Amino acid sequence: MSLLLAGCMVGPKYVKPTVPMAPDFKEQPPDSFKESGAWKPAQPGDQTIRGNWWEIFGDPQLNALEDQVTSSNQNLKVAEDRLRQARAAIRFNRASLAPTISTSPSIVGKRESANRPYFPPSQANNGTGDFILPFDLSYEVDLWGRVRRTISASREEAQATAADLQTASLSLHAELAVDYFELRSADAQKQLLDDTVKAYTDALKLTQNRFDGGAAPRSDVAQAKTQLEAAQVQDTDITVIRAQFEHAIATLIGEPPAQFSLPPSPQVKLQLPVIPVGVPSSLLERRPDIAAGERRVAEANDQIGIARAAFFPTLTIGATGGFEGTSAANWLTWPSRMWAVGPQLSQTLFDAGRRRATSEAATANYDGTVATYRQTTLTAFQEVEDNLAALRILENEAQEQHQATASAQESLQLFTNRYEGGVDNYLQVITAQTTALANERNDIDIQRRRMDASVLLVKAVGGGWDTSQLPKY
Repeated sequence: MSLLLAGCMVGPKYVKPTVPMAPDFKEQPPDSFKESGAWKPAQPGDQTIRGNWWEIFGDPQLNALEDQVTSSNQNLKVAEDRLRQARAAIRFNRASLAPTISTSPSIVGKRESANRPYFPPSQANNGTGDFILPFDLSYEVDLWGRVRRTISASREEAQATAADLQTASLSLHAELAVDYFELRSADAQKQLLDDTVKAYTDALKLTQNRFDGGAAPRSDVAQAKTQLEAAQVQDTDITVIRAQFEHAIATLIGEPPAQFSLPPSPQVKLQLPVIPVGVPSSLLERRPDIAAGERRVAEANDQIGIARAAFFPTLTIGATGGFEGTSAANWLTWPSRMWAVGPQLSQTLFDAGRRRATSEAATANYDGTVATYRQTTLTAFQEVEDNLAALRILENEAQEQHQATASAQESLQLFTNRYEGGVDNYLQVITAQTTALANERNDIDIQRRRMDASVLLVKAVGGGWDTSQLPKY
């Protein structure tokens, strides 16, 4: 009967929650993202994002830094240690499937008091010796699936923790890539401002010469000097931003900022990759945070079964065997053998609603976990749509900005020539210089935003990860 009952398992059967494609959760994911535009599934398949997704940017320096994140980042090590703990929990719970055997040998000399209550004085003795070598066995028959559900819950938690590790890895690698592109953008800004300071210095000399020759008023010299000093301030300020990103990169790769330096490289050509985003339904298999949420829903479902099993009796088989003697001489002889075996059934008859409250709490936890899973899915869809829209719009904006920058540079050259010819005053040149510099800096900034959006899109689609990489326990 015990073997037959051991096949029972109380609690709900797990069904993977539906995703919020419609208020009733019944519609299937659409065939494409709203903002996908020209983005199509990659053809051929070898263009698909792989594990080292940062290599699609074609920057050897970035690749080297990303490798250091994998080996040296301390937050990543914390996530790895949590996975080790979760794996150990599986082994701990799985041990409940086997009986527990223990022993506690003892040698005791004992004398009973002659004045014990209800003790006949005529049977008083001078004490006895007891030599015991017991072996105890205890085994809980898993009648209602509590042990099996506990093991299953620990496996699902370990899988969720493995997905958490991948989420942490994806986030840290993406953060490094963003910081790296921000730093390279600062290098480009620094180069632009260095060139601008040089150009404004030449303009100041020109104005000073015209003033010395009586062809320009002193106000032109003052304006040129003001413009030069303002550019110098901007040139100095950009170094603060670059230093902060350099320090952030050092921390991500596990090095003290004082011992890390990344040489400026304003001429680095940032490569915008083609990123295959797939379809929304595939996102459910490619985001480790979504996978972690789904595994924790399964774990919460098992917790309901564990809570409901408490309403049913517990059957434990116990056995004791060994040797007991009165002296070392007869301790381990065959007549000194002793044993006892038998089942024990225990059932809680009244607990003032404790088990029911535990069951209701487990059900509430399951409902909350499902909601968290669905919200994670919604957030994932939003992140993909946001970055698809950003890349599509920024591509058009970049083209428009290139044209605006070219026009501003042409305008500056025209006004400079007219000033040198005595046709216009220096205010026109100052205005043209300010407009040209603003457009050139905006040109660099749009490129930075496109690179950041590319990194965030890779992160949003899972960075080449999929649920097939979840460990099997």
